[in-house]
Amino acid sequence: MSAKKVRLVAALVRKLPIEGALDQIKFIGKLSARPISKLIKSAVANAEHNFNLEKSNLFIKEIKVDEGKPLKRWMPKAHGRATVLKKHSCHITLILAEIKDSGVKQAKTVKLEAPVKLGAKPKEDEGVKVSKAEKTAPEDTKDEHGKLEPTVKPEGRRGHGKIEGGKKGFVGKLFQRKSG
Repeated sequence: MSAKKVRLVAALVRKLPIEGALDQIKFIGKLSARPISKLIKSAVANAEHNFNLEKSNLFIKEIKVDEGKPLKRWMPKAHGRATVLKKHSCHITLILAEIKDSGVKQAKTVKLEAPVKLGAKPKEDEGVKVSKAEKTAPEDTKDEHGKLEPTVKPEGRRGHGKIEGGKKGFVGKLFQRKSG
């Protein structure tokens, strides 16, 4: 959507509290109202989850709409010609602020689990699931490192017989066709 169309809706909700902005957007007959509504709801959810802020205490401090990179498409015209169509896009920046300062400035930290080392082979007794292919595969299909070797199928796509060896050129293509 072009930045010019989105700016019309963005100007209406600037400096409004969240509830008022969402009510205002609900009754606007513009297509750009839906993406802006989704953006505001997402920003409020982030503020509530990450910073423990209340929705009723937030307002839209700044909303900025910049032009994005246009997608260039072609449309056929008369006499075999084609003309360029530019499908415009935009970048919307939204900054929320508190009406009354609550004193919360830091985002809450989330502890992550220890990363899994790729060098160690997982074992089932350690609580890590081993794939069914590794359980049921006979030992002779495994190489010296314990990895599964691909099994060779005697048939090609969709169950048809596979022709071994590849002849090049027209004659090779002629005799590679399916028969029977």
